Amino acid sequence: MRAFRRFAESLPAAASAALLCLAVGMARAQADSVVRVGKGFSGVFDFVPVDVGLAQGFFKKHGLDVKEFDFNGSAKYQQALAADGIDIGLGSGVELAYVAKGAPDLAVAVLMGPPADLTLFTRKGAGLDALSNLKGKRISVSTVASLTEWLVQELSRQQGWGTHGIVTVPLGARQAQVSVLRTGQTDGMAIDFIGGTMLQNDGLGRIILHFDKVEPDFITHAAFARTAFIKEHPAELRGFLAGWFETIAYMRKHKAETVSIAAKALQEPADIVATDYDATMPAFSDNGQFEEKPLAVLGRSFIDMGLLDKAPDMKALYTEKFLPKPRS
Repeated sequence: MRAFRRFAESLPAAASAALLCLAVGMARAQADSVVRVGKGFSGVFDFVPVDVGLAQGFFKKHGLDVKEFDFNGSAKYQQALAADGIDIGLGSGVELAYVAKGAPDLAVAVLMGPPADLTLFTRKGAGLDALSNLKGKRISVSTVASLTEWLVQELSRQQGWGTHGIVTVPLGARQAQVSVLRTGQTDGMAIDFIGGTMLQNDGLGRIILHFDKVEPDFITHAAFARTAFIKEHPAELRGFLAGWFETIAYMRKHKAETVSIAAKALQEPADIVATDYDATMPAFSDNGQFEEKPLAVLGRSFIDMGLLDKAPDMKALYTEKFLPKPRS
């Protein structure tokens, strides 16, 4: 590079400048580090910041070539982390319980606080226009001991009906839940906002609750990194988190651009994505920090779900070492 620079400087000014710009561009391209990032769930607005950050060059700015992978469920992407298939995973805060059980990764940032993008959808004709009518009704959730199951059970507890006052029915992916709902075998489902809105527009029922009203102090989503990646590539981890939070700041100020990118990434109508933006953006963390009260609620959820016998030392499950420094 030094020899190239001396050669360029010996040329006329215009040619010299052009060659130096070319050299800098080539050096940056060569310096970009590949970082493999897995989304725990595809088709939800919660992980759209990856797509926006890629489109707007925020990760590139930090010398990263981010490769994106979609997974249908936390278990699959946790397996990918353990097998060195990805470097960073974006998933549920509940997965800190896996770290407590010995998973070879750590949480490195809070991505979303309360579960604003999760809703309770009820079937038309089920007589469920009010929360008070939910007792004894059958609500489908993704899996046993999932976040959606815990939120429905927490709603039941808050209504004074106990953990099983609302019957949870684990049915897996959205398509399976919708199929059973159509036959009337379930009365509703815990579903992401876009999915619930699409069903509402189809006349199948309506959204009666956003789950951030059930638990406003929570860690819905967090970023996890392989312990080996943390040790061997700290600069890349810092760069990814810096790019993520710069993207969040951009998204807050640029709704139209964000919705345009998100609609293409999610393959959903822009008007529905715009409404989801309004509901979900306030829940994104601006700094990634782990706060005491949401951590305590999360620890309690581990016991409620049967994931752990007792709440772990939550501070041992995460690190804030790689978060961007607060601006003065």
